[in-house]
Order: sequence, then structure tokens, then C-alpha cells
Amino acid sequence: MTDEHIKGTISKAEGKVEEGLGKLTGNREKQVHGKARQVQGDAQKGLGEIQDAVRKPKPKA
Repeated sequence: MTDEHIKGTISKAEGKVEEGLGKLTGNREKQVHGKARQVQGDAQKGLGEIQDAVRKPKPKA
């Protein structure tokens, strides 16, 4: 697991909280920003997956 996995998970969680607070307070801008952070978190996690795939040792034939 790379740092990008961790950062992505945290960013996505923060985005969910921010979106929820936006819904609770009726703040549309906060809702949209929260959703954007969730997308950013997913992208970071995807980057972590790519990094893992590149670093994974190849099986010997």
C-alpha cells in the first residue's frame, strides 16, 4: 500500500463529511466541493493502485 492509497482514503472521507455538512446547512458550494474531494480521493487511490502494479515483482518463468 502506498501513501497515495492513504491520502486518497482520507481525502474521500473528508469529502463525504464536507458534502454532508453542506447538505445539513444548505450550503450548495460546500456540497459540490465535498463531491470534488471525493473524486480527488478516488483518483489518488487509483494512482496508488498503479504504483503498486509497477512495483510488484514479476513472477519468474
